[in-house]
Amino acid sequence: MKKTIDLKEYSNLILEALSKGILLNTDGEKFNTMVIGWGHLGTLWGIPSFVAYVRHSRYTKSQVDETGEFTLSVPLGGADPLIGQVCGSLSGRDTDKVKEAGLTLEPPRTNRTPGIRQYPLTIECRVIYTQEPVFENIPEGIRERMYPREAPGTSPAAERDLHTIYVGRIVDAYIIE
Repeated sequence: MKKTIDLKEYSNLILEALSKGILLNTDGEKFNTMVIGWGHLGTLWGIPSFVAYVRHSRYTKSQVDETGEFTLSVPLGGADPLIGQVCGSLSGRDTDKVKEAGLTLEPPRTNRTPGIRQYPLTIECRVIYTQEPVFENIPEGIRERMYPREAPGTSPAAERDLHTIYVGRIVDAYIIE
C-alpha cells in the first residue's frame, strides 16, 4: 500500500536525509540505485521538482539519459549502513545492488522505476531539463575541491568528472506502507 504525501510536510525530513545520503533509482537496461548527497527540492517554472546531479562516469547517468526518469527513495528514521555501503561504493554496471544490499523493490505508481521498501518515502520524477555545467563558471575554490585535476584515477573526481544536472518534475510522492 502507498500513502500519498504532501511534499511540503516532508521537505525538512527529505533535505536532512539528503545531506546524509538518499537513493536515486533508475531502471533502464536493469534496475540500479546509487547514494546521492546533492540535490534540490522545490519549484521551478511553477512545477514541483527535484534537481539531481550525476557524474558523467556513473552508470546511473546512462540509465537516466535512456529512460528520462528517476525515483528517489528516502529513509524514514535512520539509513541502513549496508545499503549505504553497497549503493554508495559499488557500480551498478557490474554489481546487482538489489541482491548485495538485500533491497526489496516496490512497483511504482506513475513512472516505471521502482522504489525501495527499506527507504519508504518515494518521489517519482520525469526529467524535464538537462544541463551540462560550464567548468569555468564553477567558482574556483569549489572547482578545485570537487573536480581536482590531480585526482587519482579511482577517485570520483578523476579527469574532472563533472556532474550532469537533471531537473525532474515530481509526478508522484508517497510512503510505502
